[in-house]
Amino acid sequence: MRGSSFVPFVFIAALALAAPLTAQDSLRFTHADTLRGSNGPARAWWKTTFYDLHVRVNPADSSITGYNGIVYRVLRANQEMQVDLQPPLVVDSMVQDGRSVSYRRDGNALFVSLAKLQREGDRNTVTVYYHGKPVAAKRPPWDGGYIWQHDSLGNRWTSTANEGLGASAWWPNKDLLSEEPDSQRIAITVPDPMVDVSNGRLRSTTHNGDGTTTFEWFVVSPINNYSVSVNAGTYTHIADSFDGEGGKLTMDYWPLAYHRDVAAEQFKQAKSMMACFEHWFGPFPWYEDGYKLVEAPHLGMEHQSAVAYGNHYHNGYLGRDLSNTGHGLKWDFIIVHESAHEWWGNSITDKDGADMWVHEGFANYSESLYTECLEGTKAGAEYQIGTRRLVKNDRPIIGHYGVNDEGSDDKYYKGGNMLHTIRQIVADDEKWRGILRGAQRTFRHQTIMGQQLEDYISKEAGIDLSKVFSQYLRTTKIPVFEYKIDGTTLSYHWVNVIAGFDMPVRVAFGAAGYSLMKPTEAWQPARLPAANAEVRVDENFYVDVRNLAAPAKP
Repeated sequence: MRGSSFVPFVFIAALALAAPLTAQDSLRFTHADTLRGSNGPARAWWKTTFYDLHVRVNPADSSITGYNGIVYRVLRANQEMQVDLQPPLVVDSMVQDGRSVSYRRDGNALFVSLAKLQREGDRNTVTVYYHGKPVAAKRPPWDGGYIWQHDSLGNRWTSTANEGLGASAWWPNKDLLSEEPDSQRIAITVPDPMVDVSNGRLRSTTHNGDGTTTFEWFVVSPINNYSVSVNAGTYTHIADSFDGEGGKLTMDYWPLAYHRDVAAEQFKQAKSMMACFEHWFGPFPWYEDGYKLVEAPHLGMEHQSAVAYGNHYHNGYLGRDLSNTGHGLKWDFIIVHESAHEWWGNSITDKDGADMWVHEGFANYSESLYTECLEGTKAGAEYQIGTRRLVKNDRPIIGHYGVNDEGSDDKYYKGGNMLHTIRQIVADDEKWRGILRGAQRTFRHQTIMGQQLEDYISKEAGIDLSKVFSQYLRTTKIPVFEYKIDGTTLSYHWVNVIAGFDMPVRVAFGAAGYSLMKPTEAWQPARLPAANAEVRVDENFYVDVRNLAAPAKP
């Protein structure tokens, strides 16, 4: 953490968690939500340093068996450990130092009573052996779960997608966004001739002699638990590389074998995407683990260093342009959006799901930056502005802290348009690019609170943006530039805003170009070049405009 403007995380978290839930919220959120979403007493005393995950996948009966060695460092003495594993998966045993340990289940959480004395600074391991049929995803990736399917040739095809439901839907871990191991082994055993593609790099392939093969993948970097993935099918491999800011980056593509030719053509976009995002955000965060696109039986997911791809080799979002401008049909939505998460979501990860705008707002904004890289600044802005029609303003973007609440889906389009607006306020594209790249350097491979990123952007911009962030993230109000004209006098102010809102905005009068104005909640006067001159507000600012003299719309 750098700079005197930052508030220590412990204090921020305390403020966030101190906000009381309303009576309605208390009915909406459960004890299980608190166990999953908060760093409770049985979690806070230990820090995961390594996961050693071994899973045998059995597509014939949609079951899995396996174990995970949880290597951890003791931060302070405690004897009860919370490990998360969701029913209907069943724990067979838990072992520490060769001895079984007892545990009790509380919903999706297991509370382990450790016999060994846990002393501050010690590095210990608990291994969880388990089996069962994990929850099957009904609408992957949105509802999460395990996916058991067949490809169009009838071959078995299975994968995981667990952002919302959580990694504990298929493997035991500390299922908390703020918890990332320093590294991880992912050893997946599948029936022949299936091939598994998981995160990181393939270290070994072992043919077991029983009609199965074990693929051992290894991630040398911190990884968020919902990014850990299984992708098993009849894959073929296409190897490529990219000369980037961090050197030579391996770019490996894993389509189903019968899609090799179409994948080789469609995935060429990944290089221009990588060049664009490295320009705006800095080096790809995982040179050590490489970059992969893996065809998946669902739409897509930002699995770290193994991006899941299911857009059917079409440009747009399943062939549609979400911005309704035409620009979104020039590129493959899943390649661009999910790969942007390698920077925003995987390298910089929010500590609490309430701040999921850090992931999705920036990934949405990245779509407009890629459009800009392809077609220019005007096209990028048009794409971003076009997505505003998808904003619902149903509830605030930021959810409740400590209860696994990701807030409104407006974290995508409204979040991206907020960032586009802030770029206009900064009014210096190179400075803005420096802020984005600087955030990636400052918070690289870290979990953070959204407030930390808000403070960082304000500090580096040299502008207090706190009211802007609060307006767009913490309310459902879109600022309204309200004005009235009396001859050559314009009166204007902000309405539908939080107290003290003082965001500048560019306004043009008549045929003149845009100039910067600084409205507040109080009325202010300005001189027009001619009586009743037309007033235009730059649409790059995400605001509404109201002329009090104009007739009301029917």
